Amino acid sequence: MLEKIRDLAENYYRRMVELRRYFHARPETAFEEIETSKKIKAELSLLKIKSSSHAKTGVLGVLQGTKEKPVCALRSDIDALPIHEKTGLPFRSKNNGRMHACGHDMHMAMVLGAAMILRDIKSELKGTVRFIFQPAEEVPPGGAIEMIKAGAMKNPPVKMIFALHNDPNIRTGKIGVRDDVMMAEVLDFNLTVRGRGGHGARPHDTIDSIVVASQIIDAAQAIVSRQINPSAQAVLTIGTIEGGSARNIIAGEVFMRGTIRGTDPKSVQKVKKGLEQMITGITNAYGAKYNLEYVANYPALKNNPAANRFIIETAHKLYGKKSVTYLENPGLGGEDFARYLQYVPGAMFRLGVRNKKVGAVHQWHSDMFNVDEEAMKIGSAVLAGAVYNFLEQKG
Repeated sequence: MLEKIRDLAENYYRRMVELRRYFHARPETAFEEIETSKKIKAELSLLKIKSSSHAKTGVLGVLQGTKEKPVCALRSDIDALPIHEKTGLPFRSKNNGRMHACGHDMHMAMVLGAAMILRDIKSELKGTVRFIFQPAEEVPPGGAIEMIKAGAMKNPPVKMIFALHNDPNIRTGKIGVRDDVMMAEVLDFNLTVRGRGGHGARPHDTIDSIVVASQIIDAAQAIVSRQINPSAQAVLTIGTIEGGSARNIIAGEVFMRGTIRGTDPKSVQKVKKGLEQMITGITNAYGAKYNLEYVANYPALKNNPAANRFIIETAHKLYGKKSVTYLENPGLGGEDFARYLQYVPGAMFRLGVRNKKVGAVHQWHSDMFNVDEEAMKIGSAVLAGAVYNFLEQKG
């Protein structure tokens, strides 16, 4: 059966390429994926897979095999990023200022490809497959929460879930796997520093919020380097800063956005506490005020070892043992697939898409980001094979 799945992935490759390019040219950002959702539902309809809309722009597809239970799910994110594309690809974004710069176009095409494969072997499936096309992965708290609230994991309950994410650091032909923590816990925050504005020539009559903010940014860099165990993985980043209106006016207010990330919840909480203490001390010293708001978080993504075994065994049988690489360290990126894993066992694997020949060398969220489409054969086949093997063993 796995050989058949591999052959079907080859057969549907051109269609997956067409779909990936369709989505790539029409990117839509979080909870605005209206045309994207319509296309997904249309494709599922062609496959005679029932679908329904949830969480504004999310889609659920259901394919029942020979039995209703157990249920195994596949998840794809569907949103793009607010980035102006500079790849020059013939199918580059038609939506100015929006781009599939994280490969969600590819993810959708591969999960649809897996749906094509599983539809063709429906009579061999000892259970049901649920296809979760989720909006808003890129914007914390993410669309997974809304899909779960909408019942994506219920009626009947999902027993295992799989997903993938492309990886431009792994060459095409390989997948990356890791048990337990694969991606970091994320805690995003907004910080407003309020001083007292005034004329640039009379700083003694003011409380310079830009100076206060710069002291906070500088001091915050020592939190991870001096308060967190060097063997732990954590990071604190201030990503934006806005303040001031003219060269000769001392700003009364500065607004910043930042993120705390770590693979250990204790480290994340320690960075959070350290940041709060640092801000309090510095603003008090200058006589300024502040407002610190935590806007969203993603839990750490923890892969279930048993779920990983289905992925690994499938890849070994399909593409050989050298096709699987074991990732030594978790990444500090965030992924709200983690929320599904709080409900049921599951795993996400990394799909290698790096290929210099096609310019697939740039990192996620780059305006030059591209993928090696050949990898879609592997991604769709491993997803479909893992589902088949799970239902075969548990059905």
